Amino acid sequence: MKTIFALILLGIAGLPGLAWAQDASTQDAGRDAGAAVQTAEKPDALDSRQMERDLQRLPWPNFRAIVEAVPKLRAGVEAYGTAGWQIVQANYTRYHWQKNIDKLDDVQKRQLAELIQAAKAAR
Repeated sequence: MKTIFALILLGIAGLPGLAWAQDASTQDAGRDAGAAVQTAEKPDALDSRQMERDLQRLPWPNFRAIVEAVPKLRAGVEAYGTAGWQIVQANYTRYHWQKNIDKLDDVQKRQLAELIQAAKAAR
């Protein structure tokens, strides 16, 4: 009798965990499908994550020249005054530039991508 009661309790206790696991896998599948649809809508969209990585890999003089050439990025740095460029120089290889790149319009993103490619080619 104790064994049957223990099995019933274990079975009931295990059901919510099983249901939660199924919900999580369903949500992950939904997220993956949403990402695929979003990617399919903009096949030629510029990849801000890749641009961020490319920017972070540039030497400081090239990085600064590129940021100064894109008005929104330059304004973001200069908003911190004279210390802005010093802070950026100390942290530009670790800072998450993707959110700033995402805020750019398409023309500025293309300009940024072209500047990055030119800097990479000049190395």
